[in-house]
Amino acid sequence: MQQLNGTRVLVMGLGVHGGGLGVARWLLRQRAEVTITDMADPKTLEGSLAALHQTEAECGTAARYVLGEHRAEDFTGHAIIVANPAVRSDSPWLAMARAAGATIETEMTLFFRHCPGPILGITGTKGKTTTTMLTGAMLRRQSPDAIVAGNLRVSALDALERITPTTPVVLELSSFQLGGLGEAGISPRYACVTNLSPDHLNYHGTMEEYAHAKQQIFAHQSADGIVVLNQDLRESPITAAWFADARPGQLRTFSPRPNDEANCRITQEGEVIYHDEVLFNVSDIRLTGEHNRANVLAATALAREFGVTAEHIRAAVREFTGVEHRMEIVREIDGVTYINDTTATNPSAAQAALASVTGPIVLLAGGADKRLAFDELARAIVQRVKVVILLDGNATDRLQNALSRVWNDTISGNQTPRDANMRSAFPHIVGPFDNLTAAIQEAQRYAMPGDAVLLSPGCASFGMFRNEFHRGEEFRRLVHKLRTDET
Repeated sequence: MQQLNGTRVLVMGLGVHGGGLGVARWLLRQRAEVTITDMADPKTLEGSLAALHQTEAECGTAARYVLGEHRAEDFTGHAIIVANPAVRSDSPWLAMARAAGATIETEMTLFFRHCPGPILGITGTKGKTTTTMLTGAMLRRQSPDAIVAGNLRVSALDALERITPTTPVVLELSSFQLGGLGEAGISPRYACVTNLSPDHLNYHGTMEEYAHAKQQIFAHQSADGIVVLNQDLRESPITAAWFADARPGQLRTFSPRPNDEANCRITQEGEVIYHDEVLFNVSDIRLTGEHNRANVLAATALAREFGVTAEHIRAAVREFTGVEHRMEIVREIDGVTYINDTTATNPSAAQAALASVTGPIVLLAGGADKRLAFDELARAIVQRVKVVILLDGNATDRLQNALSRVWNDTISGNQTPRDANMRSAFPHIVGPFDNLTAAIQEAQRYAMPGDAVLLSPGCASFGMFRNEFHRGEEFRRLVHKLRTDET
C-alpha cells in the first residue's frame, strides 16, 4: 500500500450506504491525502461523517471536505479519483479528471487490485443477497475466516487487512459496481448470476446496457475462471442466452426445476444434485418460494466449485433461514402475519414474493420510479391480492394504471381469472399514503386472521425514505408498535 502514502486522492460521493465511507477510511489508513466531495449537505451525511471523524482521530490525520457542491479544481488537482458506484462513467466531472491525467477508480477496483485472497462474485436482479449470504455460510463452515461484503452496506475495503491469500471473499456486486470493474477489465475468478430481468433502467437507460453491466462479472475471466448461470428459460431467459458468451471461463449451470442438462438441479425425487453427486434433499431448504430454491442451487453450485464439501453445504442449507428485509416475518398479530420484503425494489421481485405467500394478501406497494413496466406485477396482484395499500411515489400512478388495464382485460375474458380461493372481484385499492404509519394502520384494518400483510413495494424507496433498508426498518418498528385485539 506504500504507493498511496502522500498521494492526493479525491473521493467522489461519500454517501450513506457505507461504500464511500469504507473507501475514505481505508485511504486515510494508507496515509493518502484525502479530499471528499459530495453534492449532499452535512446534515444528510451526518452518520457517515461521524464514523469518518472517528477514523481520522485514530489515524492522526484528517480529510478535506467539499460538501453540497463539486468544484472543478478538485477534479483537476488529484492523482486518483475514487467514484461512488452511482456515478456514471460518462460524468462530465470524471471526464474533466481524465483530461487532467487522473486515474479513475472505484471501491471495487481498489479492492480487487489489493485483495490477496480468492474472490467469489455474485450478482443478479433478484436473489443476489440471499445467494451471497448462503454462499458465505457454506464457505464459513469450511473456512471460518471467510469474508462476506460488497453491496450489503458492508465495505470490502474495511475487511482488507484481515484477508490472507487463503481467505475466501464472497462479494455481492451490483450493476453499478460491475460497471466500474468492467471498465478496468476485472472479473472475479468465481462468478454467479442468479437471474436477470429489467431493473435500474432509470440509470442504465436500456435493458441492453443493464445486461451488459451484469455480464462484466465474467467477461474478463481467464481460462481457469468459473461462471455459474441460471439455465431456467422461464425464470431467466437472458442468462440462458449467455452460455456462448461465458468464455474463456468454464460454464456451470443450475435450474430449480427438473432439468437433466443443468449441472445443479432437483430430481423428480426431490434430491439436489451437482453433476452426479447427491448433496441434500429439497426438504432441507427452509426458505419459501421457488425463487429461493433457485438461490439455494446457485449458492450450492458456486460453493461446490470452490471446493466446499457436500457435508458443509448440506449443513448450511439446513440452518439458513433467510436475510433481513427479504421475506422477513416480522410479527404475527391476531392471526395476521406481517412480512418485510422491502428489498423488492422492482416488479419481478414483488411477483416472486406474491408467489411464495399462501392465503390472502394485503399488499403494501408503490414508490419511486425506475422506468420499469408494471403489467406483469399487476397481473399477479389481480390474481393473488385482496387489498392493495399504495405508498406515495412517482411510480405509484403507473402501478395503479397497470392494475386497471389488467382488470379490464380480465373482465373482458382476455386474462386468467383470479385464484379460485380469492374473491372474484378487483382488489380493493387504498391510498396512496405519504406516511408509512397510516399505511400500516390501514393494512391492519383490512387484514383478517389467516391473511398476510406484505411489504413488497416493487419500486424504489426514495422520497419517503433514505433507501429501501430505511423503509424496512420503519416497517418493522411500526409493526412492533401495533396493538392487538387483546390490548
